Amino acid sequence: MRLPPDKLAAHLRKNLAPLYLVFGEETLLAVEAADAIRATARQQGYSERECLTVETGFDWHTLKQLASSPSLFANRRLLELRMGDAKPGDAGSKALNDYVGRLPEDVVLLITAGKIDWQTQKGRWFTALDGAGVVIAAMPIEMRQLPGWIDRRLRDRGLHPTPEAVTLLSERVEGNLLAAAQEIEKLALTAADQPLTAETILSAVGDSARYSIYDFVDAAILGQPERVTRIVDGLRGEGVEPVLVNWALHREVRILTALAFARSQRQPQDPIFTAYKVWEKRKPLLQQTLQRLTLADCRGLLKACARIDRAIKGAGPGAPWDALLATGLRLAGLELLPEEI
Repeated sequence: MRLPPDKLAAHLRKNLAPLYLVFGEETLLAVEAADAIRATARQQGYSERECLTVETGFDWHTLKQLASSPSLFANRRLLELRMGDAKPGDAGSKALNDYVGRLPEDVVLLITAGKIDWQTQKGRWFTALDGAGVVIAAMPIEMRQLPGWIDRRLRDRGLHPTPEAVTLLSERVEGNLLAAAQEIEKLALTAADQPLTAETILSAVGDSARYSIYDFVDAAILGQPERVTRIVDGLRGEGVEPVLVNWALHREVRILTALAFARSQRQPQDPIFTAYKVWEKRKPLLQQTLQRLTLADCRGLLKACARIDRAIKGAGPGAPWDALLATGLRLAGLELLPEEI
């Protein structure tokens, strides 16, 4: 049975299936779905948890052995099979089909996987899992669907947003659900006792400046290097993921680069503002920033963001937080050595 992520909570309140497959490329939705299944299993007495990770050379017979072996500590068990981006192959397909054919009692199987293409979803093992349990696809949310998702999530946290507040938050996170979830959690702590308007959101972000990825970018384009340094230290100390910081920085640099290119070609800048949905109050700030940046500067900053992304993923040298600080300072107007750009 296929089930969208936003319907999982209602399903779990009614019953717990013997098998779940959670897959997809939207990490936040996949993690939250798996966590909800684990929590419900614990509440219903599945107190023992065993995990298998599919890697090169994985022995698929282990799944059958573990599922059929009696528990030493509990009558009910949660068995997790973490596939990641691995394909089951012939051996895995047979093992999964065999498992479905003889579902063990008092065992809930939770399978998590990355992206599974449509062709693979037509395979026997996937079809068997779909027929025997619940399949949850954590797919990216389209931009037209994002305001509705944000509105529901805000209301689930006890907040009552205006349409303008939802629109503002949707534009600022630009489809990044992890960033949206983080901002909503902050708002639930800082704005729980007041109407959630666009002004409230802007104020709340400003009040938590040390911990805001957006205020890091704002400090940089405002030319405030000392504040950039303080914010980076605060974000790092709070455990904010550097990928979120770089995402916000890269987005702003992209806008500045597009504006700088339009200026170099003597083209109007209004279409750029429209394409990137830049708020009217923010336009003068970006134009002021361009007074100290050339097109070459902007392109250099774009390259720096790309290097930071590689460093975060472990595909390139350097410490991500040091590189974020250096790039933020450069955007703020602090002269650095060329290789640090």
